[in-house]
Amino acid sequence: MITPPMKRQFILSLILTSVLLSACQPKETGLMNSTTELNEGWQFSEHGKNEWLPATVPGSVHTDLLANEKIEDPFYRLNEHDLQWIDKLDWDYQTTFLVDAEWMKMDRVALDFKGLDTYAQVFVNEQEVIATDNMFREYLVDIKPHLQAGENTLRITFLSPIKEGLKKYDAHPFVIPVSDNDLAEIGEVEGGKKVSVYTRKAGYHFGWDWGPRLVPSGIWRPVYLKAWNEARIENLQIVQQEVQDEVAKFSAILEVESEKETPATYQIEVDGQAVSSTQIKLKKGMESYAVDFEIESPKLWWTNGLGEQPLYAVTAKLTVDGGSIEKEERIGIRTLELVREKDEVGTSFYFKLNGVPVFMKGANYIPNDVFPARVTDEQYRRVIETTKESNMNMLRVWGGGIYENDIFYDLCDEAGILVWQDFMFACAMFPGDEAFLNNVKQEAIDNVKRLRNHPSIALWCGNNEILAAWYGWGWKKAEEAKSQENADKIWKSYQDIFHKVLPEAVSEHDPSRSYWASSPSSGMGVPADLVNGDEHYWGVWWGKEPFQNYATHIARFMSEYGFQSFPEFKSVKQYAEPEDYDIVSEVMNSHQRSSIGNKTIEYYMLQDYEQPKDFESFLYVNHVLQAEGIKFAVEGHRRAMPYCMGSLYWQINDVWPVASWSSTDYYQRWKALQYYVKKGFEPVLVSPYLDENFLKIGIVNDELRDINAQLNLQMLDFEGRVVWEKSVLADIPANSSDSYFDVNRYDFLRDKDSYRQVLVAEVVENGKVIAENVFYFRPVKEMKLPSPEVNYQIEATDEGFQIVLKSNQLAKNLFMTIGDEAGFFSDNYFDLLPGRTVKVSLKTDLSADSLAEVFKIQTLDAAF
Repeated sequence: MITPPMKRQFILSLILTSVLLSACQPKETGLMNSTTELNEGWQFSEHGKNEWLPATVPGSVHTDLLANEKIEDPFYRLNEHDLQWIDKLDWDYQTTFLVDAEWMKMDRVALDFKGLDTYAQVFVNEQEVIATDNMFREYLVDIKPHLQAGENTLRITFLSPIKEGLKKYDAHPFVIPVSDNDLAEIGEVEGGKKVSVYTRKAGYHFGWDWGPRLVPSGIWRPVYLKAWNEARIENLQIVQQEVQDEVAKFSAILEVESEKETPATYQIEVDGQAVSSTQIKLKKGMESYAVDFEIESPKLWWTNGLGEQPLYAVTAKLTVDGGSIEKEERIGIRTLELVREKDEVGTSFYFKLNGVPVFMKGANYIPNDVFPARVTDEQYRRVIETTKESNMNMLRVWGGGIYENDIFYDLCDEAGILVWQDFMFACAMFPGDEAFLNNVKQEAIDNVKRLRNHPSIALWCGNNEILAAWYGWGWKKAEEAKSQENADKIWKSYQDIFHKVLPEAVSEHDPSRSYWASSPSSGMGVPADLVNGDEHYWGVWWGKEPFQNYATHIARFMSEYGFQSFPEFKSVKQYAEPEDYDIVSEVMNSHQRSSIGNKTIEYYMLQDYEQPKDFESFLYVNHVLQAEGIKFAVEGHRRAMPYCMGSLYWQINDVWPVASWSSTDYYQRWKALQYYVKKGFEPVLVSPYLDENFLKIGIVNDELRDINAQLNLQMLDFEGRVVWEKSVLADIPANSSDSYFDVNRYDFLRDKDSYRQVLVAEVVENGKVIAENVFYFRPVKEMKLPSPEVNYQIEATDEGFQIVLKSNQLAKNLFMTIGDEAGFFSDNYFDLLPGRTVKVSLKTDLSADSLAEVFKIQTLDAAF
């Protein structure tokens, strides 16, 4: 029932809904589809209390409680721990909508739920129309039999995912192994039971080693009211058949649900121009209909850095009895294959785009918020802009999060970013009963069909690290020790999901794309090695192995590796107070979810650096440490091309403000790592490195052209004097990696002072520097770093300012800040060589006077 205190709000919402529905009313019979979003007038209440408050849809219980000031910010200080009661309760959401007589005449009226999280009971006019149990599925529910002309009520009860999970946990005959990322203890779950695997819901909601334990419920994606006569279009699939320079050939497969058998015209338009048309006979029920079409002189879609990303709008138009409905999809024309070929060492693992082997440069991607409904389009744009600006061409959508919103894939299409798409399974075994398998099957079909037309989708991957856990983390042996029978059942469930249900869904609904059962692995059911597949390398970090191992522990495709840092001080101040400014404070520990986090950061830091002098300096040095460590990996992986053909570090983003492996923090501020990988992923890379007793200079060329260049090498002291130099010709083939300088390191350093000197390498083509890098022979704590005098000038530009910097001595890891103000530097944390001028742009809305007050420079020598 709608309560009196909220009557005024509902009257307003009814008026608005009435206007929306009237705007799309059919005024004649025949083929007609109408849709309106139900996003106004929502209320929510704890189930059974009838204490209704305004709600935002899409949204969640947590964000609605926050908006109504019933809880404090979950991310602030220790508030997360005080909010664990929310997921133990059931919650109601309700609204009303008007349906007039014209809508009641339509053949069908339905509710289209794009995302209900998770256990939802849906009532229309107090009649239950569906009960759901999968956050990742879409549900279309026929509600016409339950409607009445005029006002109608829609109520949804969300059952506690914890209480429902406990029922399934207790009913299961044995405990299913789950990683420690299910933070049941923080969640105050009965008996510490890890219930996450029993529910088809984002795994990271239950906690992770970079995320909070906040388990939301709610309407997390839009709800639409739809009505139609005669027929509706369920789906449009564009199948690329052949691509040549002159023409590209396609089939457009239209899935239509028809109320009756009737003749129809099926027409295809490309960018508004009709290219094909045919007469078909619609059958009653759901059927598919295909028509072929061609695009002349096709423009190929390329990844970022290799070419453009032309996109074509393909519209299918269905006409019956003079009325028509349409469905549009956007495609890119390209060929893409995962190449798995035997060679002299094992089996290759690389992507060939338009006939060209392409080294994949990028990162792992997690949701942008623990409450995904509140991620804005602008936040999506910023993360994909960061990806593109950082010279990346791939993101891996990790399997413990969500199948992302459409805008994410649209932006990847536009930016030339391929997507390694995990199905949503990570770091746990799962049930294998018939109901669970059927649920997973439909989830896979929903998402494969939704995403398959995107040129950015490169690969479907069954899961994250489950095969590694079974064989490598000791789960198999532990379960066999307890019960061989149960261990066999657990493994059969794994095989049913990842070797049967998911690959069959891909094969049936997106057969042109490859399926990879588990990351990392060497094949279906085969644990990872270094010669046959992809690898997650965590010897650095978890194993406390040296950063240098990144350059030697290399597989055919490095799909995960990483090192932690805290957010910068500006970000820390948004969730902590001055009394918390200590790495081991209760608040900072709570915003550090790795079991070995702070000690491991400090362990690695003290290998190369002195102890920082204060908290703010610790954060700054931690950023540099993370960036320098991953620099070893990025350059080592790229030098190993073509043996290794991919480098995806963990991770590009965060779900809340926390110490993590991210290169941009929760507020999307670039850490040092993001600036470093931008340079490390440039199309042409020059990379000095030590190979046992030899100093070598590698050059990697990702461009599809040969480069005739000169490799210039200099040894500079920290005051800028040249103590040694050499130039060699470098003929660099297209799409290649090789060494162009090789000398015994001890002979090279015999007459040089490695404590006070740096090697500078540049690749020069036609007088222009196209790649540059610096190399130090000693850790920072052994160097004799000067205290430089950095001079700068600030000049106004259309988008902000240009900062011109020059130093009399080496300014190591120069870091610019503007206090707590908003702004973005085009470069930061870089080494400013003595005597050289560097120009950095700053995008900000600050005035010149305001900027002058807050602008600050930090160099590494002053951090200790």
